[in-house]
Amino acid sequence: MTTAASAPTSTPKSSPAPNRPVEHSLAGKHLLITGTTGFLGKVILEKLIRDLPQVGGIYLLIRGNRHYPTARERFIAEVMSSSVFSTLRQRNRAAFERFLQEKVHCLTGEVTEANFGMKAEAFQQLADRLDLIVHSAASVNFRERMDVALSINTLCLHNIVALSAAGGAIPVLQVSTCYVNGFQRGSIYETFNPPAREELPKDADGLYDIEPLVAELQGKIAELEKDYQGRALAEQLVLLGERESRRHGWNDTYTFTKWLGEQYLRKALKGKALTVVRPAIIESTLKEPTPGWIEGVKVADAVLLAYARQKVVFFPGKRSGVIDVIPADLVANAVILAGAELLSAAPCHRIYQACSGARNPLLLGDFVDHLMREAQENHMTYEKLFEVEPRKPFKVINRKLFDVSLFLLCRTLSTRDKTLKLMGRNQPSRLLRNLNAMNKLAEIFAFYATPNYVFHSEQLQSLGRRMGETGRDARFPVDAAVIDWEHYIRKVHIAGLNSYALNDGKPSPRKSSSQTSTKTGGKGQQAA
Repeated sequence: MTTAASAPTSTPKSSPAPNRPVEHSLAGKHLLITGTTGFLGKVILEKLIRDLPQVGGIYLLIRGNRHYPTARERFIAEVMSSSVFSTLRQRNRAAFERFLQEKVHCLTGEVTEANFGMKAEAFQQLADRLDLIVHSAASVNFRERMDVALSINTLCLHNIVALSAAGGAIPVLQVSTCYVNGFQRGSIYETFNPPAREELPKDADGLYDIEPLVAELQGKIAELEKDYQGRALAEQLVLLGERESRRHGWNDTYTFTKWLGEQYLRKALKGKALTVVRPAIIESTLKEPTPGWIEGVKVADAVLLAYARQKVVFFPGKRSGVIDVIPADLVANAVILAGAELLSAAPCHRIYQACSGARNPLLLGDFVDHLMREAQENHMTYEKLFEVEPRKPFKVINRKLFDVSLFLLCRTLSTRDKTLKLMGRNQPSRLLRNLNAMNKLAEIFAFYATPNYVFHSEQLQSLGRRMGETGRDARFPVDAAVIDWEHYIRKVHIAGLNSYALNDGKPSPRKSSSQTSTKTGGKGQQAA
């Protein structure tokens, strides 16, 4: 594993190109990947190392921090320590370490800074080596400060475009999100869609002119920075993000700034090679490198965990709504297939949505039912997830009913607590604390639990067919139709949360069947 200073100016090309299109396209090629300290980035990197050893080189742009000032130090501490690489180590540790030494190059840099914070000469040398840029770095915090989200999800793309230009129009793959479609309704296809609320001006080419809007946002940020500081400033910037996002047609700052990023790339890379891969809600792996691998608590898991800890018993949602969940390994495969196509097809702009909604819909009601059945029947299997057996059902109710119920319950309990305080019993109700926590979760996640849209992925399925990656022999499957949702939720995802997300990324031993119930759900088989 080399650093920026020692990365070779050229890497010997791999042995003869294989017959399969993905291997043929990526053999001997050099990729820059951002965001590999994140969940999806790790899965992409692991898959590249495991199934594409013919790749010429992988360059990782990693920001140093207080604990690990260089990219290499942070890579070793935060990436290579991850259990996602356990399979590689177990299969052939020597080959794995040799790949890291020869083909993985760690670059200390900041994606939001000009030239990534590198000297101009080093930036140009990097551009001269590269064949493909995969940009997956982002702030995925739904309640991110407006200034931070705008910097990481939109403005930093100026530097990605600059790198592409320095290398003579290096193809760019941008990892975005299906939810750039904001408050759009109905069927959502793989196209660049307009804002759902406030129409923005277009230029002569019919592309959205986002510069005035970005300048307006920056002006509002600057005004807040004049009037506030410290924690008060941070709170105001979060509120600004919420207001501006919803005013223009998005639920949160993350999806709003990602849409702005897509529009910037459309204009900046007009006539050049650009592919946007939009995942839906990324959750634990379906199969590779191991079923259920996950890092951290994701969108759907925040509510699941709150239910497991008995903090939530009802939540606003639509049982008949399609909640679009997609396993991380299928998303990683989509990124790799799209990258391979970028290197072999004519330059143009393409969009692929890695999602399940139209292909294999999962209803929110079914998701909740699978969760409750597994909790009731096998809660003892998941000692980190369920502290005790859940005794109350988890109800999904209409948003208006939720708001009214929450208001009345909070008001009643607050009055009771005030009365008890006057009597000398100053002990706030646990139920009131839980209701407040429920309300905060609803503010962030209710949009995703009350879907009025269905994401389609016909173009991604077509890409899989063109690349010969369909059927049982596919090495890079992208088709969500293979998922048995009951089995995935009950026996893969919940187990993964318990073993990985709640165990600092390290697998925890599971209890044997003699210690707990082992009832299965669905077909009782692992989806392939």
